Amino acid sequence: MTKANDDVDHLFEVRNNFYLGAYQNCINEAQNLQVKEENDKLLKDVYMYRAYLAQNKPNLVLSEIEKSSTSPSLRAVRRFADYLANPDKRAVIMKEFETELNEEIPHNETVLLLAAHMYIHERLQNVEEALRLLCQCDSLESKALAVQCLLKIDRIDLAAKEIKRMQEIDEDATITQLALAWVNIALGKDKLKDVFYTYQEMIDKYGATPLLLVAQSSSLIQQQKYEEAEKLLLEALQRDANNAEAVINLVVVSQYLGKAPEVTNRYINQLKEGFPNHQWTLDYIAREKAFERVALEAEI
Repeated sequence: MTKANDDVDHLFEVRNNFYLGAYQNCINEAQNLQVKEENDKLLKDVYMYRAYLAQNKPNLVLSEIEKSSTSPSLRAVRRFADYLANPDKRAVIMKEFETELNEEIPHNETVLLLAAHMYIHERLQNVEEALRLLCQCDSLESKALAVQCLLKIDRIDLAAKEIKRMQEIDEDATITQLALAWVNIALGKDKLKDVFYTYQEMIDKYGATPLLLVAQSSSLIQQQKYEEAEKLLLEALQRDANNAEAVINLVVVSQYLGKAPEVTNRYINQLKEGFPNHQWTLDYIAREKAFERVALEAEI
């Protein structure tokens, strides 16, 4: 029995490309897609602008979405863009968003989802607050983000339960398969091969993206297959020279492979220069300063 036309997911390619990290494909698909329903038009724009944010182009989003937009979803995207573009103002932006969230009005999933992303993005990673918002959502993407949050606080048991809920909704969905791979890589050991092949199936089906290549490399690193992991990471950088996660994994791999110190330092400097506000960079610099303080005290 075929699905009724109303059940067709017109945004499948847009959404799927976004989840896979094929951000330019997502943008291209969104720009070319013609949809009739107003909600589909809105969601198409939301995914397109979020793809631009994933490409580190927040100013483009700020220039296109009016601050006075009547759409709560687009205003939420704009606020997230403002947050990403202005690291020094993040505390103020977050406070303003919290004030809106606490108002006695219902908030749609896009607003709650992006607010959760902002909480996770915070230096102290307010995972509990993010989970509080996500529990009000029903979409697979919100449940996948909840899985990420639970893994951040080492609640693999609860993350696995969230996976079961996702599988009950759509076991074959890309976002469900990705979330399952995250849990399996956290479990490690015999699950790591499953993770590798999950990503390989996606690459074979949809094509390689930096996101998939970096994720696949992480499973190889845990299996101590460092040379294979390095090849995937270098391929990821060829596709996206500004992929922070690829560079971070290369720092790890270069250490295990016994590369010359200047190789590792080159990757670290690349992160310091290109991603000064990335959590990894902030943590690394904090540790550097702490080490320098200890070294000075030892000399006194």
